[in-house]
Amino acid sequence: MIRSLCSVLVVSLTLFNHSIRAENRLSVVVSVKPVHSIVSGLMKDIGEPTLLIDGKQTPYNFKLNNEQRQKMADARLLIWVGSELEQSLQADIASLPDSVAVIELLSSPDLKILPSRLNPDQRDPFFWMDDRNILILLDQLSSILIELDPLRSHIYHRNRLNMLKPLRKIDKEYEYGYRGLKAGIGVQYFDTLRYFEQAYALKTLGQVSTSPRHKEDISNLLKVRGRIAKKEANCLFLDKGIPAEHVDILTEGLTVNTAMLDTLGVDLESGPDLYLRLMEYNTDAIKQCLNADMVAAANARLAAGSDNTPVADGVGGRFILTNQFGETVTEQDMKGKYGLIFFGYTSCPDICPTSMTVLSRAISLMEDRADNIQAYFITVDPARDTVKVLRDYLNYFDHRLMALTGSKQMIERVSKQFSVKFEKVAGDSSDPDFYAMDHTASLFLMAPDGRFVTRFAYGITVNDLVKQLLAIMR
Repeated sequence: MIRSLCSVLVVSLTLFNHSIRAENRLSVVVSVKPVHSIVSGLMKDIGEPTLLIDGKQTPYNFKLNNEQRQKMADARLLIWVGSELEQSLQADIASLPDSVAVIELLSSPDLKILPSRLNPDQRDPFFWMDDRNILILLDQLSSILIELDPLRSHIYHRNRLNMLKPLRKIDKEYEYGYRGLKAGIGVQYFDTLRYFEQAYALKTLGQVSTSPRHKEDISNLLKVRGRIAKKEANCLFLDKGIPAEHVDILTEGLTVNTAMLDTLGVDLESGPDLYLRLMEYNTDAIKQCLNADMVAAANARLAAGSDNTPVADGVGGRFILTNQFGETVTEQDMKGKYGLIFFGYTSCPDICPTSMTVLSRAISLMEDRADNIQAYFITVDPARDTVKVLRDYLNYFDHRLMALTGSKQMIERVSKQFSVKFEKVAGDSSDPDFYAMDHTASLFLMAPDGRFVTRFAYGITVNDLVKQLLAIMR
């Protein structure tokens, strides 16, 4: 069985019987360039991780040689995407010795992993095309490297902070610059842009196939050709290193812009800067193909690059949660309004209903000013607080409140970002579902730009909360 380390990717150090000596180098093997770029940045001044699929190779034509097999077997840590992408690695990874810790990134509940559009039983592997996933991955991988190599924890911390600033800049550029720049609609030959679509409001009208491993469906090809022929789409997205066998049939006699994407970084030199160059290249290729205003695009990049806000760890951070309607909510979705956040759980007998009532009454009393506030209830009990349970719970409070849940690991992550403590307390019943959750009961206020403003202690009255909110929003 292939071993995978997900959630916060905690590696059990009991796998290893000896401590790391100061002179030893942590041996890390990474399968593909985009992920290798992040690991390489985190390991700067420590060592260079081994990249398996390098040069002009892609996961679709790659075959391990004996030297690479030996490097995998000798590694302390191996990081791959999953069988949907690096199919040729699956058998070799399954046979690795127990001394090798293996991370399968598609198994991580903290990352936003989408099902394949054409085959829901499979996972879409191109998660790095949403840079928010990379910011989360940066935290995950820095944690696991520190677990494995604690003597160099200060270097991993330093490298993580150095990588955060440019990553946050491209996030800002895409979030605020990309959405207003697209001028057309595209179609895809291979479905490599779904994460990019969802993150940056790109719209595509169809695709011929999922990947070269899947037989191209003639009906899909004809549908895509029809979209182009009817001028419904003005751009066809192809991808370097992923041969499109029937592209001539698709475009014969038709006029359409073509973008040659590079989602795997085939034409880019591996290393810490590859991910930034990959995202810049692909976004420019997409914009040009869609006839976007490239001057406006350059200005958005310039504005993001001139932001000299210092990077610091504080209250708040990256997350991907689900609201009471089953919709994905990230920290980016919270921007634009003041966010009033309370952590609790629906089975809470006293503190949570009291705080939720205070929130509801305060919003009601603020009348039109409440349009600038969004209140959130984040559960600390995701095992019981399903989407339906949260939806039913909110029926007792103001309809403008939003409830959020997620995986156990993501709830732990978000709680840690806000320094919220919670603990499961067993009840008197033998029923395992009969328990309480002790938890921090403060209210957190975030500014429209995502900065932490203040926290309100449990027990604040409705009138005092309204008074303080109005003073801050003045």
